Amino acid sequence: MEKGSVFGLVACCIGVFVGAMADGANIPALFTNAPALLIVLVGSLGATMLAFPFIATASLPKYFKKALLPGPAPVPTDTIELIVKLTNRARTEGLLALDDESKNIEDPFFRRGIQMAVDGTDPAVLAEGLKAEVAAMKERHKVGAAYLTQWGVFAPTFGIIGAVFGLMHVMGDLTDPSKIGAGIAAAFVATFFGVFVANGIFLPMGNKLKTLSTDEVAYKKMLIEGILAIQAGTSPRVVEAVLMAQLPPKMREAAEAKAA
Repeated sequence: MEKGSVFGLVACCIGVFVGAMADGANIPALFTNAPALLIVLVGSLGATMLAFPFIATASLPKYFKKALLPGPAPVPTDTIELIVKLTNRARTEGLLALDDESKNIEDPFFRRGIQMAVDGTDPAVLAEGLKAEVAAMKERHKVGAAYLTQWGVFAPTFGIIGAVFGLMHVMGDLTDPSKIGAGIAAAFVATFFGVFVANGIFLPMGNKLKTLSTDEVAYKKMLIEGILAIQAGTSPRVVEAVLMAQLPPKMREAAEAKAA
């Protein structure tokens, strides 16, 4: 699991549930209130399903996996090093020399771009094709982020619906005043879960998907710039300087220190 997700979930749960226990709340009782959980989780999920095509709901496990287990991120400095290497070889041996080299590139997008360059694709067409692929990827990512965000928007409202039903049940039988307090407390369990899952899970995960998408788009744009530079026969030093300038200062300093 990605570190931010691990520490975030742990900190969120500690802050909420340990704080609630310190305040005297009965935490096990929260999770045994099946009606509240049903109204909030299933009800809000149903509303979210209604708001999106079913194909988006079918991809829900992928959204959770991407947010919690995004996998190792590519190392830009290593990629720049490879681009510089390919640029050197293309300048000395020609683009055709990269045909065998491209087969060893793990990133399918990068590999496909190099192969298109080797095949003699017009630079404008090459750039347009790769940018179109990035744009399509960005739109796909938007759906996942929007789905979880919308779920987070609906959840508190269904928490209120659960509280209303709970209060209706309490107000429907006022013969035993000693049970009113407990009944009202139980009614607000749904409100708690609605607010908690929205602000502690769904909205943060939606934002995580947006951030991951932004990072991946920026990385692929860097790849496109590098591929076009290789095809154009740009000086390796210039390519390295231009691509390194796009990295965060700390990453750039670490790369420079490694090179030294």
